Amino acid sequence: MHILSEKNNLCNQFIAELRDIHIQNDRSRFRRNMKRIGEIFAYEISKSLQYEKKDIETPLGKKEMHLISNKIVNATILRAGLPLHDGILSYYDQAENAFISAYREYQNEYAFDIKFEHVSGPSIEEKTLILSDPMLASGASMIGSYQALMKHGKPRHTHIVAIIASEPGVEKLQKELMDDTMTLWIGDIDPSLNAKSYIVPGIGDAGDLAFGEKN
Repeated sequence: MHILSEKNNLCNQFIAELRDIHIQNDRSRFRRNMKRIGEIFAYEISKSLQYEKKDIETPLGKKEMHLISNKIVNATILRAGLPLHDGILSYYDQAENAFISAYREYQNEYAFDIKFEHVSGPSIEEKTLILSDPMLASGASMIGSYQALMKHGKPRHTHIVAIIASEPGVEKLQKELMDDTMTLWIGDIDPSLNAKSYIVPGIGDAGDLAFGEKN
């Protein structure tokens, strides 16, 4: 598990702006900050990928370079994950992409199930999967999304990405999902969830802040 906020870096500035009630209601800036954080995650993940030598022809000769050899599938959970996904994709611009439609269906004010309506994407068999969602709250959406993607094959390695995670959500993933073919990347960790399973202090509803409130 890698937690970016454990070291002083530029990502902390962008996360602070996502949290700040005086800044976050600027939807354009909110989406831009999520995209920036996605770019930082993409760069950090690149350090753990496989590389192969390739001769690059320049106007004056050739230069041997080390280039990424992984076949990458960039996946996210609609709709909140789109700006984060876009940031990752801007670095892995030749990646294939997958999208999971998931939402909370409430039985009452506090109890809910995660419903999955649609999964769209390529085969992920023996590929490198990057599965991102801005918020890792209870962990149920991330686990369900990964399991839904398994209908498209078994990846060689999975990188799970969340901007903000709760300690209970991380514990649930580590207990029920994580193995030695997975790496967890987190921007920052918060201690708890409230009665509605929102992260505290968190940022609020990432999808609403990015795209507007839904009925």
